[in-house]
Amino acid sequence: MNKYNKIYVTAFIIITFFLNQTKAQTYNPEKINKKATTLFENAYQNAIDGNYQNSIVHLTNALKIDKNYIDAMLARADIFARMKNYNAAISDYEKAIFLDSVYTKLQLQPFAAALAGIGNFEKALQIIQKFLLLEKLPPTYKKLGESKKNNYEFALQYAQKNKNSLYVFNPINMGGSINSTALEYLPSFTVDGNKMIFNKRINGDEDFYESNKIDGIWQKATPVLGKINTNLNEGAQNISLDGQWLIFTGCNYPEGLGSCDLYISYKNKNGQWSEATNMGNLINTNSWESAPSLSADKSELYFSSTRQGGYGGSDIWVSKNINGQWQKPENMGEKINTIGDDGCPFIHADNQTFYFNSTGHTGYGMNDLFISRRSEKGNWQKPQNLGYPINTIDDEGSMIVSADGKTAYYASDKGDFKNKIDLYSFELRDDIKANKTLWIKGKIYDKKTKAGLSSIVELTTINSDFVLSKLQTDNEGNYLTTLPLGKSYAFNVNKKGYLLYSENLTMLGNALDTPMVLNIALQPIEKGASITLKNIFFDSKEANLNPTSFAELDKVTAIMLDNPALIIQISGYTDNVGKPVDNLLLSKNRSIAVINYLVKKGISIKRLQSKGFGETKPIASNSTELGKAQNRRTEMSVITN
Repeated sequence: MNKYNKIYVTAFIIITFFLNQTKAQTYNPEKINKKATTLFENAYQNAIDGNYQNSIVHLTNALKIDKNYIDAMLARADIFARMKNYNAAISDYEKAIFLDSVYTKLQLQPFAAALAGIGNFEKALQIIQKFLLLEKLPPTYKKLGESKKNNYEFALQYAQKNKNSLYVFNPINMGGSINSTALEYLPSFTVDGNKMIFNKRINGDEDFYESNKIDGIWQKATPVLGKINTNLNEGAQNISLDGQWLIFTGCNYPEGLGSCDLYISYKNKNGQWSEATNMGNLINTNSWESAPSLSADKSELYFSSTRQGGYGGSDIWVSKNINGQWQKPENMGEKINTIGDDGCPFIHADNQTFYFNSTGHTGYGMNDLFISRRSEKGNWQKPQNLGYPINTIDDEGSMIVSADGKTAYYASDKGDFKNKIDLYSFELRDDIKANKTLWIKGKIYDKKTKAGLSSIVELTTINSDFVLSKLQTDNEGNYLTTLPLGKSYAFNVNKKGYLLYSENLTMLGNALDTPMVLNIALQPIEKGASITLKNIFFDSKEANLNPTSFAELDKVTAIMLDNPALIIQISGYTDNVGKPVDNLLLSKNRSIAVINYLVKKGISIKRLQSKGFGETKPIASNSTELGKAQNRRTEMSVITN
């Protein structure tokens, strides 16, 4: 007997046991027509067998024989409610309660739940309050009633707070190329949104399917290529944004450490997935691990686990990838995790917006979806309920959000009790959107030999020195990193034995609105090599370093410490605004300011030289503001190594 059968058996037990012990006001179940009671018994057997539609047919026929058969009315209402046909359930509950309010008094609670199911939380609250006023209410019923009362009060408060919202929740089925008569769920996407991998369950077997979007149209989904699908069940998965890794849940695998473990597969040069490997005993335990979500830079892995050390049933944990090694996972803390179950994490491409579900945070009942945002100090903020109608009184599973920050995807049966779960997309409200995120990709290579270089790519917000992402390229130097709109970033590439690569990426306004391809040639540290430090800033017409320069200068310091024989020159340049003599002095003083900072960081003055060139060596036209900005620069050149 599966869990759904048990639910319906329980429903019938409640009706036939609890209600029949209540002294009737007018209704007497012993006076019901025998043919009708036989149909009721048949309906009960059909519920046990999982044939709920036939159960409804028998109950409906019983009511045709005796329209006042309250037990049949309540049983049908309960089945309708569990099928999410709440309007039909409400109709039956109302009729039954009208016929005998004493006999049906315990059914006020499911009646209230059905009202909440259609979003009528005001009436649901009134009914549940009436339920809680019943005399000699069993403790378990009272506890349930209080819980539902809190849910409905929260729903009304949320509705009041958002009463002026024009948001329309309109899930759109993803169509026949993706969905079928089988069950489709748990999608994930590459950053460009053109490849989707999802779970499909056919005759109880779970496998991964993929679809590619070509000219805006999703192609027919097919099983993923390679050795990743097996005769075992491959569960919740997440494809890395660059499309090269797939981390998923494998349950009851022979080599597994617990009931469900996390596994990883890699895409090879032929576009096929490698045989999956267990992620090891730091990530996995003898408990349950599932629902992986990789950060955009693949430096953090979020997942659910029932391991020891949590706050409740399942908690969300995060492991950091340092130099290619996954570290011991850390609990995300009490702001995210609760005494309930917290799971299905999703970290957005902006690396700052986090979605998950929880039974422990205040909501509408069962699993609700929540959002938390990471501050520039790296702290997660208090989660916010996504609100009705995204959240309902029913179980909300996982949700992911595309790089545009507004398009969400989830699986739903849309009230279809035949378990036909499909994938849907919908647009989020403004207050729960993530940041629209573009991306930059390319290859890091040696300027002289053209050979690819495994390097560190780092993205730091200019105004806060918050490291948004820090990733390791592959062995050939290929990288992909994401760029949330609305900020300016210092983009640096570091490789031992090479000069720092420095770029300033402005994502403000309409400065950039398309993905970028940027191949980067690193210069070996040798005499005559030079770079422009594009994230060194001074106040207008001043020689005082802006604090936003410190992060980049610290990287220069690291290069000097790694190369103790290195001697460099810092050169300052200006545009042509003002008098040439003033510009020359300003450029000299700015180069000296950089030298002084490096000295304070422990670099010997003997290894540092400074020179100002003023406006004498422009690299762009001074006739435009963009050209002037390029000419105002600080360069670092190698004197000797």
